[in-house]
Amino acid sequence: MKLRKAHNKDLALIKRLLKENDLPFEDVSSKIKYFFIGYIKSEIIGIGGLEIYGQYGLLRSLVVIDRFRGRGCGKMLTLKLIEYAKEIKLKEVYLLTITAKEYFEKFGFREINRDQVPTEIKNSTEFKYLCPSTAICMKLRIQK
Repeated sequence: MKLRKAHNKDLALIKRLLKENDLPFEDVSSKIKYFFIGYIKSEIIGIGGLEIYGQYGLLRSLVVIDRFRGRGCGKMLTLKLIEYAKEIKLKEVYLLTITAKEYFEKFGFREINRDQVPTEIKNSTEFKYLCPSTAICMKLRIQK
């Protein structure tokens, strides 16, 4: 699987996939530069976002298209986004989840309190407005 940065032409697809999977989509138009399309050959298998805030990243909106689920595509997409975070030398990556805590723990993410999140991440639309306060906050240290 390979990743490519999303373009404006991908906006309708990204919004549709997020809506269908009950994930926040309201700010995607202004954040398109942070989204990626996962593909094998020329076929799109999923999407994911990695918003960049200085030395921190916010992993969000991972969706695998239905017909590719159960084949490890979600794992590949997550690993590619973490690999990209390492390439651009992010210090830490954060995320919010309601249902996938155990899934992200497999990649080394650990649950933390929201008050431990850097201000840059706390000020993102995902943290401030889109995800409920009941969402679990998680962190992955990329660089020591």
